[in-house]
Amino acid sequence: MTTPSEFETRPIESYQKVMVVKEKHEEELLQKANVMGVGVGLRMRAGEPTDEVVLVVMVTRKVPRAQLAPEDFVPSEIEGVPVDIQEIGHVRAG
Repeated sequence: MTTPSEFETRPIESYQKVMVVKEKHEEELLQKANVMGVGVGLRMRAGEPTDEVVLVVMVTRKVPRAQLAPEDFVPSEIEGVPVDIQEIGHVRAG
């Protein structure tokens, strides 16, 4: 598991590039069905964080590509930045 000190030592250039792509594409991604949020973080594999800095797209649930309208598909990479789709379920206040 990644500790905060390990997370903080990752190259700042990785974060900066992902942040630029996030800012440029966030509004468009949030318009897609099922997308609840967009952020910058580490790719998750089998519930554990990896060392890869990615654009995180949070969805209520993952849906097979065949069940998505073409305009709702989230690519695995945007402008050379890897995308990790993470299922978060439904978000409720209070």
